[in-house]
Amino acid sequence: MAPARAAHSVGIHHGVGVSLTCLMLALLPVTGTAQQVYGTPGSPSSTMTIDGQQLPPPPAKFRGKVERNAAQSKPYWPARIEPPKGAPNILLIMTDDVGFGAPSTFGGVIPTPALDRIAANGLRYTNFNSTALCSPTRAALITGRNHHSAGFGVISEQSSGYPGYNSIISPEKATIGRILKDNGYRTSWFGKDHNVPAFQASQDGPFDQWPNGMGFEYFYGFIGGDTSQWQPNLFRNTTAIFPYEGKPGWNLTTAQADEAISYMKRINTLAPEQPFFVYYVPGGTHAPHHPTPEWIKKIKDMHLFDKGWNELREQIFANQKKLGVIPQNAKLTPWPDKLLKQWDALSADDKKMFTHQVEVYAAYLAYTDNEIGRVIQAVADMGKLDNTLIMYISGDNGGSAEGTQLGTPNEVASFNGVNVPVEDQLKNFYDLWGSDKTYNHMAVAWSWALDTPFSWTKQVASHFGGVRQGMAISWPKVITDKGGIRNQFHHVIDVVPTILEATRIKQPKMVDGIKQSPIEGVSMAYTFDKANANVASRHRTQYFEMMGDHSIYHDGWIASTNVIRPPWEITGPVNQDPAGTPYELYDLTKDWTQSENVAAKYPAKLKQMSDLFWVEAKKYNVLPLDATVATRLVTPRPSITAGRKEFVWSGVQTGTPNGDAPNILNSSYNFKADVDVPQNGAEGMLVTQGGRFGGYAMYLLKGKPVFVWNLFDLKRLRWDSPDALPPGKHIVEFDFKYDGLGMGTLAYNDMSGIGRGGTGVLKVDGKEVATQKMESTVPLILQWDENLDVGADTGTPVDDKDYQVPFRFTGALNKLTLTVDRPQLTAEDEKKLMQAQRNNKTSE
Repeated sequence: MAPARAAHSVGIHHGVGVSLTCLMLALLPVTGTAQQVYGTPGSPSSTMTIDGQQLPPPPAKFRGKVERNAAQSKPYWPARIEPPKGAPNILLIMTDDVGFGAPSTFGGVIPTPALDRIAANGLRYTNFNSTALCSPTRAALITGRNHHSAGFGVISEQSSGYPGYNSIISPEKATIGRILKDNGYRTSWFGKDHNVPAFQASQDGPFDQWPNGMGFEYFYGFIGGDTSQWQPNLFRNTTAIFPYEGKPGWNLTTAQADEAISYMKRINTLAPEQPFFVYYVPGGTHAPHHPTPEWIKKIKDMHLFDKGWNELREQIFANQKKLGVIPQNAKLTPWPDKLLKQWDALSADDKKMFTHQVEVYAAYLAYTDNEIGRVIQAVADMGKLDNTLIMYISGDNGGSAEGTQLGTPNEVASFNGVNVPVEDQLKNFYDLWGSDKTYNHMAVAWSWALDTPFSWTKQVASHFGGVRQGMAISWPKVITDKGGIRNQFHHVIDVVPTILEATRIKQPKMVDGIKQSPIEGVSMAYTFDKANANVASRHRTQYFEMMGDHSIYHDGWIASTNVIRPPWEITGPVNQDPAGTPYELYDLTKDWTQSENVAAKYPAKLKQMSDLFWVEAKKYNVLPLDATVATRLVTPRPSITAGRKEFVWSGVQTGTPNGDAPNILNSSYNFKADVDVPQNGAEGMLVTQGGRFGGYAMYLLKGKPVFVWNLFDLKRLRWDSPDALPPGKHIVEFDFKYDGLGMGTLAYNDMSGIGRGGTGVLKVDGKEVATQKMESTVPLILQWDENLDVGADTGTPVDDKDYQVPFRFTGALNKLTLTVDRPQLTAEDEKKLMQAQRNNKTSE
């Protein structure tokens, strides 16, 4: 049968089908949608392109001959599966927490030559949108479905027991990695994976939600929202690795590029014609901002930010008009004077500290882009650039406001509601900013400025400052309009159907016997043809929702809720009725930046848009709306520790991540270690969770039992035994009695039960050796890129002055027991909390 001459249609959204442009059909080899076999059938060199309807494909029939003797038999090898002839390599790149106006490619002052290179060699997209938060954008990106459809209404650490929010990508939504792998691509993932449920991130598994279980054959990266670039919580496939040990100056940003380049070279050497799919997602520029000192100096010497954030906005805005990445009639959204200070109102100390913060951030972005450039150059050096589809998305959401209005040397502190005054930042952290001694983030105002020309930031799904991402796409073999600009509205769910159309691979109907749900995005491939540069977008409708904040886009209009909560406020009162939040209305055909609210002028249009949001919300598992932030961080989840009060370990067991570790916060608890001390004494770690930026540890230091609480690297409370343990068997115990009501108060929109104080007692062989009162405790979360470790320590120490990792215990840890006693609300407690909740609603 002759191959069909028309490419198949992929990516259906609201009934719109798309096909390859005439230009592409002229340039690319054509193939039919049916199975094609190449070479001599049954020979070792035969290959085939599958129809892709069912993955994996049905087993090939044996068409040889089997007799009693091999001499009279005929072998028959199944054909090796390969993608359609001429299918491109795919390099899908996405950075983290980058505002639209940050990179030079979209008018920013921070140099991003790699992104510039892709834009110059292809197309620049000015109307491409994310979901406003990390995990959700990434789930949408790799599945082609809306983030609630893929179970990621919020980040995995905030997941709850509703279909749109459980952080589980269900099997009827196979990822682009799985689809391409089963169609003959070599698939890999480098960098951040924020799509493993926090309660399935331990070495106990299961691993079906890890990259290897999602169709990515090779993984080198970290699990979770962020990690130190100096001492990352790093995995190769599902095995924890520690390549930074003994290597001062090692940085994951460079190591990741090295690893990806090595991988691509290996594939190219072994099988030069083998197409690859590389998903490249570095940690930059999510906090902590960890560039190398060389990059910090390079950016400091450029003096990009000396005039402050207000003039920076004006400069970026002017650049954007010159580049043509915003319309000439676009308006700069006003500065939020009621929320953020003008630069000229700051003190000299404020200006010094804030400028340093953003310079380190800019160094991190420039450094990240430079390493991405090395990966792109490696593709060029292999001679594969011409037929490689490179999609470079600048950020998975807008600039992050999670650094608070002051910035912070420790993001773990800010997530627990603790701010560090500028005076203390200057005194204690200025020279350390960006090093492994900080988990740093910058002041909100810089992120707002780097979202120019839009308003708001990451976490805000109703305004473009939270969701508008710059993107560039190159594919020299196909895209000839080099340097072109595309203004059509698109969304991250459109990436998968674009890749499928480019590779001429169909979305499967069945994967592992499970019927697949439709892909919800629309292919962007129609925009590759210069003739379509100004045609209407084929993505006509898109809802947005994040933590109650929501909006709906349709045919050039957007209805957006008033912003429910400034995203840097995570511990304040919660809006209990996000569904009732009033809308604003914007005509984007005349108002690119959402600068003029026309809700009062067009009430009928607003009603139409509002009604459409609820239709889309029901269709894509958006309900129920939930505006909580802190509450969802501490929501019980089905981890391996769920429902348990007692935990027992022995020997060395390291690497249990935060989401799978027993939670002792806002509770009474007791650690009891049964140890044997040898004749020459012992020291080392008994148990620890967290590290340099927040956590606890119980260990022997020169033989003396110690318990330390590290309160965000700002204060450390210690319980020290005066005497070293003599040789023999001993019981080392730490008992803590919590004074608060516990997490139960959160159900009443009341945070009074968490972060309260208590009394800790260190005991040796039943005798009290140290007692101390804690005035307050960690309320919400420990350092998330660290683990619970027993018998040794991974990552970073809770106190650098006492020890360095791995600090393996040199005695015998026979048994370690943890008992947790979580407070329970009494009927009287519940009555008071309920009354307080009613009073708060009345006052509102």
